[in-house]
Amino acid sequence: MSAQPPPTPATQPERTDTDVVVVGAGVTGLYAVHRLRGLGHRVRAFERAADVGGVWYWNRYPGARCDVESFDYSYSFDDALQQEWDWTEKYATQPEIISYLRHVADRFDLRPAYTFNTSVSSAELDEKTLTWTVRTDAGETVTARCCVFAVGCLSRAQRPDIPGIDTFAGRAFHTGEWPHEGVDLTGQRVGVIGTGSSGIQSVPEIAAQAAQLTVFQRSANYSIPAGNKPVTEDERRALKAGYAERRRLARLSGGGSPFTTYPKKTFDVDEGERRAAYESRWELGGVLYSKTFPDQVTDLAANDAARAFWEEKVRARIADPAVAALLVPGDHPIGTKRIVTDSGYFETYNQPHVELVDLRRNPIARIDEKGVVLADGTRVDLDVLVYATGFDAMTGSVDRIEVRGRGGRTLKEAWRDGPRTYLGLGTDGFPNFFNLTGPGSPSVMVNVVLAAEQHVDWLAALLRHLDATGRRGVEATGAAVDAWVRDCRERAAATLLMRADSWYLGANTPGKPRVFMPFVGGFKVYQDIIDEVAAAGYEGFELL
Repeated sequence: MSAQPPPTPATQPERTDTDVVVVGAGVTGLYAVHRLRGLGHRVRAFERAADVGGVWYWNRYPGARCDVESFDYSYSFDDALQQEWDWTEKYATQPEIISYLRHVADRFDLRPAYTFNTSVSSAELDEKTLTWTVRTDAGETVTARCCVFAVGCLSRAQRPDIPGIDTFAGRAFHTGEWPHEGVDLTGQRVGVIGTGSSGIQSVPEIAAQAAQLTVFQRSANYSIPAGNKPVTEDERRALKAGYAERRRLARLSGGGSPFTTYPKKTFDVDEGERRAAYESRWELGGVLYSKTFPDQVTDLAANDAARAFWEEKVRARIADPAVAALLVPGDHPIGTKRIVTDSGYFETYNQPHVELVDLRRNPIARIDEKGVVLADGTRVDLDVLVYATGFDAMTGSVDRIEVRGRGGRTLKEAWRDGPRTYLGLGTDGFPNFFNLTGPGSPSVMVNVVLAAEQHVDWLAALLRHLDATGRRGVEATGAAVDAWVRDCRERAAATLLMRADSWYLGANTPGKPRVFMPFVGGFKVYQDIIDEVAAAGYEGFELL
């Protein structure tokens, strides 16, 4: 009698309501639903928003724009999709990105897998069956073989802890929870607290409407003009024709886009060649300036050279030297926080109705019904307050869901001293649980769209392997997790990244452990590592 083939997801006995629960309908969640459903898995997905889009559903603040070029910040898994979608600008705006993600959801019929306007409140492991029970805030309970979290690294908005914050009588908004109908700021006295990415992107747009704009800055940040421009028809045709090579180069890179650093180190070239390299990256625009030379984020002298060129460029854009001095960072090397991509940010302060307040010299004492009161007693009366104060990054979106693994231990408890993962994919004590494009992986350090494909494709191959070998599940070993956490920290410590109080370290969230959370080795290096793990029979994982 011939041996029977191992069970497949479509034919194995139904011990659960579904095979996979996916949490999130952003870039990673949408691709996870598409890929895993295509393998024959039954997939249930949940999204707290009313539609797809993830961070781009919520982040609708004025000026919201991606800092990765649009032709790269897009899926590569389907060439017909690449060819049919027409990006209109070099750096896509939030409305264009959300339109693209809706198009993807429609084209691949992804919405039927989702229950929208529904948050997952808990996920609990059954240790005997290695299955998960997922509960929602709508009262639904679903059992699943696997849990796939695609909840994003920057999706839990964080407001500052300022006395009286709830007493303000005017309108108040967080950039990460901007009203979908928009906000008319015409003729208003507006205060913006925060000068990170959303603050820097929104300030020029708000200034164009407001009668008076006051920007409250605690920490100055490095920003590079986007150099944004419309994509011409000839450019679009050429970019589409070259997509295969563009994607190949992107996968060989450190950042998941088809750009590499200069072939020599900073001081291996003379000043003229060095300045030409900086100028080229400046004209390219955006975050890639931090990777002009290969030693720029590992050697302080090299970093200082890049910072000096940046400062020269920026000071030339600001009319008042005293204001320029406040806008030039002095507390961290350039590129150790994510460089912001802006459209006229520094020039905004040349306008007479825009004022910059330095909170390091004169902190906010309290907020009252009329506006902001500073430590020296100065009052700033406002009609509108905008909190551009960022997110509980990397782990905040996971922390709000009660995930219980072996022995009833919560993931939050397991990650109390910082996130513990193996490859950013698995955690010991939590079999069949995968938190994708989060801590312990390249995630926010690279092009997240290709990072999503990288993670989901690897997970799909793992699930195929489990089915082919008749396994019930998979769990990272404690030793593998310990080694990976150590490796991630050592890689970060070998750079200048630890010299900045960034959200990469959780420094913007009170009480959070100061641990560098992403993997900094780069896209290609990470791909090689996870490929080697798979080729070695999923070394570091226990197949159950």
